[in-house]
Amino acid sequence: MSIGETLAVYYAAVSGLTLCLYAWDKRASKRPGAPRVRERTLHLWAVAGGFAGAWAGQAGLRHKTRHASFIVVTVLAAAAHAGGWWWWCGR
Repeated sequence: MSIGETLAVYYAAVSGLTLCLYAWDKRASKRPGAPRVRERTLHLWAVAGGFAGAWAGQAGLRHKTRHASFIVVTVLAAAAHAGGWWWWCGR
């Protein structure tokens, strides 16, 4: 497997897991007493490369859309990854 394929699998897996965490938390938010996913955990998975899953969770599930920190962290994570790859590939 090439490095590009490996990276694509990584980003897809991390984004899929992030989306699942958003769905889990959205479901738990509607059930009193159900265990929730910590906000820090959702942020960390977005920063780890799951920003696409975070966007999908925010847009598709309409979850965490009123929290400005989630929008900011998701955008900054995507920008940091894009900038990092732009720098890495441009050397």
